[in-house]
Amino acid sequence: MSLMIEAENVAKQFGPTHALAGVDLTVERGTVLALLGPNGAGKTTLVRILTTLLRPDSGRASVAGFDVVADADRLRSVIGLAGQYAAVDELLTGRENLELVGLWYHLGKREYRRRAEEVLERFSLTDAGDRLVKTYSGGMRRRLDIGASLVARPPVLLLDEPTTGLDPRTRNDLWRFIDELVAADTTVLLTTQYMEEAERLADRIVVIDVGKVIAQGTAEELKDQLGGDLLEARVTNPADLDRAAALLGGLNGAAPHVDPDRQSVSVPTKGGTKLLIAAGRRFEEDGIPLADLGIRRPSLDDVFLSLTGSTATTTEDR
Repeated sequence: MSLMIEAENVAKQFGPTHALAGVDLTVERGTVLALLGPNGAGKTTLVRILTTLLRPDSGRASVAGFDVVADADRLRSVIGLAGQYAAVDELLTGRENLELVGLWYHLGKREYRRRAEEVLERFSLTDAGDRLVKTYSGGMRRRLDIGASLVARPPVLLLDEPTTGLDPRTRNDLWRFIDELVAADTTVLLTTQYMEEAERLADRIVVIDVGKVIAQGTAEELKDQLGGDLLEARVTNPADLDRAAALLGGLNGAAPHVDPDRQSVSVPTKGGTKLLIAAGRRFEEDGIPLADLGIRRPSLDDVFLSLTGSTATTTEDR
């Protein structure tokens, strides 16, 4: 496979802040790369550099064979971009916004009208297609903005937190559309903080933190880095979380992870059913009632927490 996106030692600084501190990554043609990282990790900065909206301070990057600095004008003609915020013209209708994108990409009138209609239908905007965008809700504008990035079916598509704010049905529709585009050889770079989305769509995942790549591989390869399964206990009473954490940590000497939202405590384990039985006995002896106790395969959320020390959120990145 040929490489469609390449970044080599890319760095970008804003005042004293190093948004990117020498990032290397590659994306092969017809694949999806998910870029994960906590807030401020540099994901959006990298997307802006790859789409020519920012110049790197050092390093080099290319998309579809075009250098992001030297060939910026030609590069823009082969990419589609949907950023974190809707960038549509409020004084045009939804249909006119989409057709305008087709004009920018030099599609024929018949073709850009057909594609605009297809996008309106796919994103459940047909009934609103001839209304001014200023009358749209925030969610409708988001759907229109994502649809606009797909009108030209560019060979490279960069999606920065594309499904934030979308309802589950529209999110699933977008996932299916991405599947179809990739099957037709489109290359996609996707930033997301939805672990389910990364696992569902990505061929490979790159995790960045404080401007550096800290891990990469397939979802299964990243899970394997945790070194085994997780022993997890969900307590009935949230007040018992600290006691449960101390109990599990004491059983195998590993630092426990406490998730207050799920009322759960988990620790890495290679002890299998033997440790599970021992844990169950100790919880009973200590009088800690459980909603569930079991051994499970690590999730991408577990990997993210292990690598970055924080959980994924859906707020603004730099």
